[in-house]
Amino acid sequence: MAFLKELFQKNSSTLLSMFLLVALPVLGSSTLSYVLYRNQALLEQLTLEQSLIYFVVIAFTMAFAITPTTFVALVTGFYLDWQGLPGMVLAYALAALVGYQIATSLDHGKMLRFLHHFPKADAVMRELKNDSWQLIILTRISPVLPFALMTFVLAVMRVERRRFLLGSVVGMLPRSLFFYWLGTKAQDVFALLNNPDTGTTGKLLVIGLVIVSLFGLYFLFNRALKRALGGTRSPE
Repeated sequence: MAFLKELFQKNSSTLLSMFLLVALPVLGSSTLSYVLYRNQALLEQLTLEQSLIYFVVIAFTMAFAITPTTFVALVTGFYLDWQGLPGMVLAYALAALVGYQIATSLDHGKMLRFLHHFPKADAVMRELKNDSWQLIILTRISPVLPFALMTFVLAVMRVERRRFLLGSVVGMLPRSLFFYWLGTKAQDVFALLNNPDTGTTGKLLVIGLVIVSLFGLYFLFNRALKRALGGTRSPE
């Protein structure tokens, strides 16, 4: 109890931000779904300049957890077809970078300094940071782990920024490509957002990505815990 009390007292802004990053996507996607329902031609026939503005806007909405990444992939695929894919990938990268900068500015290293008072937790965190490539990719491939929240967590852990950015893009691609493809095949955007029909193969793919992510993260945490308790360090 003392640990939790001190955790909330010294990291209240960080924890509040993490809570909002979980809650906001639900509100944001519901609101934007309604907007698209009332204005289904809103994003049709965009000019090049309008498309660039669109990608910048969705980058910031993803960074601030206003729109889930799955929502963005479906909508972009529906309206812009495959020519919009490079823009979506760049928007993901920009969203990750913006989220990383915001998280580090809000946290200022407070969480890691707090963990220094708890040697075992601090040691586990260091071990996970040493495995940051695997950690980043595993947190990104799962469709159920919120993009903005995972960005915040990884930034608080102080994973190296260039590694974070590349790992985020690589990890996001499998699920993003799948939902983008669904968007290109859809006939009605509102029906797509309310019930994206992934089919049997799609459901198996999503389940497979979730399983890989969960078991991979479990393996990393378990290995980090054993190394921390055993006093060994993994190489950088």
